[in-house]
Amino acid sequence: MGGRQRPAFGGLLYSIGALLLALYFTFAAVQGDYGLFQRAEVDAEAVQLETELEALRAEVARMEILTRRLSDEYLDLDLLDEQARDMLGMVRADEIVLP
Repeated sequence: MGGRQRPAFGGLLYSIGALLLALYFTFAAVQGDYGLFQRAEVDAEAVQLETELEALRAEVARMEILTRRLSDEYLDLDLLDEQARDMLGMVRADEIVLP
């Protein structure tokens, strides 16, 4: 019965297992599907989509104004003339066409 002790493999294995588990969760928190990098990508895409939405809203507003100007209640004869000449490819005699 000498003074030999068994090495504490159980404690070492437990520590390695806990370290590996902590590393896995840290990696998942940074690069996983719901991690920090994915969140940054989603935020950047949201900003891009908001910008695109504003541009589309401006285009819709412009088209609504043009539609109103061609409606029965408010007929803009200049706009009607411009649209008709553009569609027909015609030019008035007093206009100068630049290529």
